[in-house]
Amino acid sequence: MKPIPFTRRAFTKGLALTPLGLASSSTAFSESHAPAAHEQLTTAQPLRRVPKTAAEYNRHPPIREADPFAEPLTFNFRRATPRLRPFALNEITLAAGPLQHARDWNRGYMLRLSNDRLLHNFRLTAGLPSKAEPLGGWEAPSAELRGHFVGHYLSACALLYATTKDSEIKIRADGLVAGIAECQTALNANGYVSAFPAELFVRLDKREKVWAPFYTLHKIMAGLLDMKQFGDNEQALVILLQLAAWVDAWTALRTEEHMQDILETEYGGMSEVLYSLSGLTGDPRWATAGDRFVKKAFFTPLAKRQDELKGLHCNTHMPQVVGAARRYELSSDHRFADVSEFFFETVAGARTYAAGGSGNTEGWLTNANRLALEMTPSSHHQECCCAYNMMKLARHLYQWSGDTRLIDYYERNLLNHRLGAIAPGTGLTTYFLSMSPGAWKTTCTEDQTFWCCTGTALEEYSKLNDSIYFHDEEAIYVNLYAASRLHWQERDIALEQETQFPDSDRTKLTVRATTSKPWSLKLRIPSWTTNENVVTLNDRKFEVSGAPGSYFTITRIWHPGDRVELTMPMRLTVEPLHDDPSQLAFLYGPLVLAGQLGEAPSDFDLRHHQGPEIQEAPPIRVPTLSARGRPAETLLEPIPGHTLAFQARDQSEPISLIPLNRSWGRFAVYWTVT
Repeated sequence: MKPIPFTRRAFTKGLALTPLGLASSSTAFSESHAPAAHEQLTTAQPLRRVPKTAAEYNRHPPIREADPFAEPLTFNFRRATPRLRPFALNEITLAAGPLQHARDWNRGYMLRLSNDRLLHNFRLTAGLPSKAEPLGGWEAPSAELRGHFVGHYLSACALLYATTKDSEIKIRADGLVAGIAECQTALNANGYVSAFPAELFVRLDKREKVWAPFYTLHKIMAGLLDMKQFGDNEQALVILLQLAAWVDAWTALRTEEHMQDILETEYGGMSEVLYSLSGLTGDPRWATAGDRFVKKAFFTPLAKRQDELKGLHCNTHMPQVVGAARRYELSSDHRFADVSEFFFETVAGARTYAAGGSGNTEGWLTNANRLALEMTPSSHHQECCCAYNMMKLARHLYQWSGDTRLIDYYERNLLNHRLGAIAPGTGLTTYFLSMSPGAWKTTCTEDQTFWCCTGTALEEYSKLNDSIYFHDEEAIYVNLYAASRLHWQERDIALEQETQFPDSDRTKLTVRATTSKPWSLKLRIPSWTTNENVVTLNDRKFEVSGAPGSYFTITRIWHPGDRVELTMPMRLTVEPLHDDPSQLAFLYGPLVLAGQLGEAPSDFDLRHHQGPEIQEAPPIRVPTLSARGRPAETLLEPIPGHTLAFQARDQSEPISLIPLNRSWGRFAVYWTVT
């Protein structure tokens, strides 16, 4: 079976032809120390139908598809059973490697911010004194989005504490929660608490100009929810329940028509946090409140498998789809699964750049499969919040299906976009990851920006261990290749993964503890590797390789010290833009390569620019590559003596390329190839 590589066109075609969860698999059964294997391939086939004539079709009246969200929503608990489950954050420990480094840089930035400064606007709004120096940017006392970053900060603290049991982070987070509780008590406003006054909601109700109060409230509520779930803080739930009651009361007083009108102005993930609160407490009240934030004009086309995303703001609609996924998980209402699955399919398949991100100037500016056109108006591509939310959505869908293509997507985004968006050492992060030739990365400041992407980055780098491994009742799924340790507490199974990936194409998994009963180890064979991948057990090679885009399964009675090694050959490939095939991106395995074009501008004012402004930078020439009739993937060759470094061969001038996630000067990802 020919593997389906992760490209936008192949991803869409693959999802159309193969139901989720029916991707191919390779299975090896071993009941002793010596491997004995056979390969089993299964793939769904499209039904073959005899074409009908127009006359035969015209015998029947046309079917009119009903509006799936025409009626008022009613919520009932009927939890869907996932195919796979994540491990608890404290069951996976990162070891030295790219993920641990990013986490530690992020922690350093978190500790450079003081609680008093973070609470300053909450205290002023509650009428409490504060002598703290105000933060700037989107957290300034005059910014209507103030408080959003504090919610992200709480989530990041909770996730990092759950992962590492970091006592310093725990003390910080508990102090913030206590400070917010003090403000809620001082306000005495039916549970309302925020860093801005409730007057913003009066303006929202009147449809006057206002900057997203519910968007910000979602971040604060999500931070409190995470502090309860992951931060072992009961006070956070007390605050959250009172605040959710205020939201419930506010929305219940509006008609559905008026709420739908409000949702044309106000966006964000309110539905997600209310559904999650309902799932935590078992109280349907909060899910019913969450249903009031379902933007039907957005969901209805998606449920009908229609891409009408042109003109919409990416980052404020993506959380609504994550909310739809959560709604499906709690209610088994397949309308919400349809919304989630088609949205992911169309964005990942038709609106995603090679690095994994989507959008330009925060929006979808064109119809699907028009990225070459969409790239041109601005150099502000791939808002980092979008990568964060799409990875979050992919993780939900993966738990429903176990489809390896979702992990291919997740890995592509993680390695190229997320690990490429945090500055080594400082932990400062980017807003946009531009694909414009000659672009560079711009990062936030220490305390004068606080973009939305600064907040989502804080969360992202606090939970980098969360998707390396999954499990079902009998198997461990190894999805990402990162130095780490796993302790499946329920089964008392422990694994250690040692790898230098992606600098090396090999990984080794050693069983450190196990039960006496057989269980399965499922190794993801990435779609980007070749059929020459190799799996060994205790230094003995299996007779078959894994099918790229599948899992290689070893089922046996395991013993402490058993070693499984996987070699995944990496190869050079190219990905063209759908609407301009002459524009190509080069990849090595899952890594997007970036041509090096000199140093980035050093005098760029980040307080007024969230991303690179190509037109304001010194002009730079980006060479055109000449293929001379050869396959484009043969244009590059490794630079001897350098890891993950390449050069263009037989060109009029020297061109060197390294992974995008290591590029901090001016670079080019897409090249004109003639």
